[in-house]
Amino acid sequence: MSRTVSSWILSSARSSIVLQGKGRWYSVCIPNRSRIKWKLVFSKTCPHPAGSCSLDSPFSFPKAFRHTSTEEEHFSFQLSPAQINDILRAGELSHRTLDLNGKNANSVLRFESNQLASNSPMEDRRSAATCLQTAGMMFGVFDGHAGAACAQAVSERLLHYIAVSLMSRQSLEEIELAVEAMKPVRPILRWHRHPNDVGYQEITSQYFENLRVYWQHLLDLDTELGFSLEEAMICAFKRLDSDISLEVQAPQESELMRNIALQVAFSGATACVAHVDGVHLHVANTGDCRAVLGVREEDGTWSTLPLTRDHNAYDEFEIRRLKREHPRSEEKTLFVNDRLLGILMPSRAFGDVQLKWSKELQHSILENSCDVEALNIYQYVPPNYHTPPYLTAEPEVTYHKLRSKDKFLVIASDGLWEMLSNEKVVKLVAGHLTELNMQKPPLTFKKPVNLGYMHNLLLQRKSKGVASLDQNIATHLIRHAIGSNEYGEVDPEKLAAMLALPEDLARMYRDDITVTVVYFNSETIEDYYRNH
Repeated sequence: MSRTVSSWILSSARSSIVLQGKGRWYSVCIPNRSRIKWKLVFSKTCPHPAGSCSLDSPFSFPKAFRHTSTEEEHFSFQLSPAQINDILRAGELSHRTLDLNGKNANSVLRFESNQLASNSPMEDRRSAATCLQTAGMMFGVFDGHAGAACAQAVSERLLHYIAVSLMSRQSLEEIELAVEAMKPVRPILRWHRHPNDVGYQEITSQYFENLRVYWQHLLDLDTELGFSLEEAMICAFKRLDSDISLEVQAPQESELMRNIALQVAFSGATACVAHVDGVHLHVANTGDCRAVLGVREEDGTWSTLPLTRDHNAYDEFEIRRLKREHPRSEEKTLFVNDRLLGILMPSRAFGDVQLKWSKELQHSILENSCDVEALNIYQYVPPNYHTPPYLTAEPEVTYHKLRSKDKFLVIASDGLWEMLSNEKVVKLVAGHLTELNMQKPPLTFKKPVNLGYMHNLLLQRKSKGVASLDQNIATHLIRHAIGSNEYGEVDPEKLAAMLALPEDLARMYRDDITVTVVYFNSETIEDYYRNH
């Protein structure tokens, strides 16, 4: 991005030039004394009152780096390389899987993740966990809209619902007996979290109680075989969405819990969750997050294998599905301006009860609530709202049996895919992986080893340029997503300008971005095929 373009970005905002935003909800540009304001149909950006559940984004930019408004004096797009790296790396998370002997017998070698906010607060969330009472690991990316509340709740709860759905009848009976006897319950998941991945502590007990009602329901089914993994994921998605809807209709212990339930139900979130158990990979997707597999072919070239479809107005399967579910008289009003009922980009999502409940139920719940406007909740019934629900959280589940040539899985919110194609993402990960391997000399040494010898080896490795590269692949992808020029190379000035965009302008140029990259252990996968 040249200085001319940087100046144009700033002047366009100050002169009220209307730019097309990428928000999920209809946006209206209202010029007011040469200042642009973006008003969302169901959500305004205003301070949250005491007692509301909105959490400040863990990765909002430090004020020294990011301006809050284009109206500030001395506005500048200039950021130092150190400031750029601090912003890009603030949300980095990585984890390497090892067994008790320090070896890796897991098909997941490691995963790396990162997030970059555009909205303030950020509306994306992520989750990663190891299943402790069943087999496998799970990774999730959640893209919120009309606020972060729904994405936050789903990121905290969905993996538990999936894990419970996969547990044997005996295991469910054991945890139910433990709860009845008020004894400690063995953990179901081991979470892998960034220190800033905080949750709703005030409502954790209610979430647990509703999870318990779910496993009691599973026990009442009186089936010994249990669910297949695909069935478990579908059931978990649908049950959690049902619980989100029912919680806001039920009496709550406090006003705070009532406000949380309201904000969760009236905001929304798309979700993409991968479950990896040995060579068995299942991906459940609701909405327009995306999962793509990076495959290294025998000739050394790389190919992409998409494991999800974007559920939106551009997908013919989704259009046909919705037409089947609603009267023919509504065919022309289901999608308006490429949005569901002219409102929502994704055609599947959690929450968003405005597109699921009857008009009467919406009115009843909001009429009996406290100051819903202070919670950024607005009653709005779109035109041609005749036969709800128009929206579902039911996922589409894809199964893939891992091969030794399947090297990594990229799961990301649409903020990444709006900027980079599937092929470009796989190419960047593959190139980064190759460059890291080339630049990392093996730490081979003779015994005995002293600290001085080790120090010299590490200095040699550093001198070969490893330190100049993003060690976290998710950071590398985000850097390219917002900083690449027309030649696919990172333009430092464009990168600085995109990161320095103030809060009242950033959403016009980029969305929140969340990326998780899961690397597979080829040796473990090969061992599986040798032994089967």
